Amino acid sequence: MTVDPSTSVAPYTERRSIIVRAFLLGERLDTRGFEQKQALATTPLTVRMGRNGYAVLFRYGVIVLFDVTAEEEAHCLADLTRLVTDPLPEPGRDQAHLDIIPGSSEYVDPEGNIVLSEMTPERMQIVADVLAKDVMLDYFEVKVANVFDRVEPLAARLKHHGNRNFKVRELLSQIGDVLLTQHRMVGRAEVLEKPEVLWYTPELEGLFGRLEREYEIRERSRAIDNKLEVIGDTAETLLDLVHTSRSQKIEWYIVALILFEILLSLYEKVFR
Repeated sequence: MTVDPSTSVAPYTERRSIIVRAFLLGERLDTRGFEQKQALATTPLTVRMGRNGYAVLFRYGVIVLFDVTAEEEAHCLADLTRLVTDPLPEPGRDQAHLDIIPGSSEYVDPEGNIVLSEMTPERMQIVADVLAKDVMLDYFEVKVANVFDRVEPLAARLKHHGNRNFKVRELLSQIGDVLLTQHRMVGRAEVLEKPEVLWYTPELEGLFGRLEREYEIRERSRAIDNKLEVIGDTAETLLDLVHTSRSQKIEWYIVALILFEILLSLYEKVFR
């Protein structure tokens, strides 16, 4: 992470509450259009947004807005449309309340509000990292549940009817969904990885740990992994059964052809 000391966040000398919103916009977000501006920090890119707000942008399609008005938010999201690859029909959303109390310890109160002693680019990046992962996990949980709903009837049909007449394209689609989701979670979003900012500010690791536990990032990620494993195993098993069934059919065709040739040879010998 690189922080520009000339573009630090304005300090708060009094208690203040702000709203933080996270949006999952699509498959990827091209942040190069923002990197020409004066940034507070990079990796992830952190910039000023609107009059008093800030934005943290993640390449895996998420933007987190701090203290941005509704008008500024709408303008920002509309402006980002051209930079999003495979935009979602309806962006994923998440929201948190942030209380800035100078001199306070940093924690999550019983109501779920995040309490910070000060607003710095490093703290914003940590909060943004957890909220970005939270909104990504929300999206993955819905997606995996939908895939699970499509695979379950196939397994039930096999159990009750022993029917192997499954569509190979449908099964391959399920396997493809599983692989794509795993790729996005592990390769792009890096859900279980700590934010890079902690390498430079290890004293903030406690704040990150508390936020990670509050949003149950690791537990939810493991639950999704378990479901993906079940879906993948089920789809592969059904695909193997389809291939086995087709192989058996081909073997019977070969046997039938051999028998036909034998009968044809006997017919020729007897009647000629």
